Amino acid sequence: MNTLMLKQKLKDRSNFNLKSKLGAGLAVILLIGAPFYGGFVKADSFDEQINALRQQNASNQATANQLAAQASSYQDTIYRLQTQINALQAAIDDNQQKIEDLKNQIVAAQTELDHEKKVLGENIKTMYLEGQISTLEILASSKDLSEFVDKQQFRNSVQEKVKTTMARISSLKQQLQQQQQQVESRLKDQQSQQADLQNTRAQQNQLLALTESQKASYDQQIRSNNQQIAILRAQQLAANRRLGGNAVAGDPNHGGYPGYLDRASQDSLIDPWGMLNRECVSYTAWKVYQTHGYMPYWGGVGNANEWPADAVAAGIPTGSVPRPGSVAISMGGFYGHAMWVEAVNGNTIYVSQYNYDLAGHYSEMTINGSGLIYIYFGG
Repeated sequence: MNTLMLKQKLKDRSNFNLKSKLGAGLAVILLIGAPFYGGFVKADSFDEQINALRQQNASNQATANQLAAQASSYQDTIYRLQTQINALQAAIDDNQQKIEDLKNQIVAAQTELDHEKKVLGENIKTMYLEGQISTLEILASSKDLSEFVDKQQFRNSVQEKVKTTMARISSLKQQLQQQQQQVESRLKDQQSQQADLQNTRAQQNQLLALTESQKASYDQQIRSNNQQIAILRAQQLAANRRLGGNAVAGDPNHGGYPGYLDRASQDSLIDPWGMLNRECVSYTAWKVYQTHGYMPYWGGVGNANEWPADAVAAGIPTGSVPRPGSVAISMGGFYGHAMWVEAVNGNTIYVSQYNYDLAGHYSEMTINGSGLIYIYFGG
């Protein structure tokens, strides 16, 4: 199969795989051993999973912060409602006291009215008895004309006073009853307002409880993600260290890896083959392209430990014998590790790599090449 046909076949396969991956959804899977798909790129290294977890944590933290702000808003609303409820309660208490005072005043007015009625009755009786006496007899019983006039004026005065007093007391009682009705109506409105406010406060309390529960859930997910990150890092670091050798800074030019990818923060850019920058597979993809003029993988072909199967499926030879210019794959850990073979001396190989330390750095080291799988992109 010539190079052009191989490129087209791999491109068609990559496009098909990419569409299949997109159709499967772009969800973050948090359980160890589950694959991760993010954006348009399948996870191509251990650190991408960590980056995904961190991105999810950032999103969760932003949501948790929003929920905290909402909770604070609900608490402020509840506080204001409680203040209004307390104010209404004070007004209700005041009006209830006013009603009691008015009731007492009405009772007092009624007592006074009853008394005045009694006095009036007695005066009427007296005046009635006096009325049986003729004016001539009153005049005859009086010592003089002046006494007669006084008796007549007194009778008229008492009669007018009783009428006036009864009218005043009746008017006062009516006014007090009207005031009582007004205060009772106002009290009823205030009690209704208070009930509405208490209902609104109860709803706000429910929203507050729900918001705090949601925030607690996000906080728990963030803690869970952080625990997952720690587990994944420990797992992959242990697998990488089992390769042996001591990593050194090596080539100051970092194997020719493009500067714009090298200088950018890890996993912040997508390289020309759809992989995240400063990952082990991004570097080896670059070395294949630098060495052979093409890189058949596009769109991200998966973790490092998936490369051997993908290579076989694409008709690219693999084997257990190290060769300079081949890609060495360690299958250890959840994601594996990809390295570029610089030199070979029996089973001892010298490799260059990215992300051996899980911090996105370039390094070189000498390791025992036994047990690794080699992909011979050059045929």
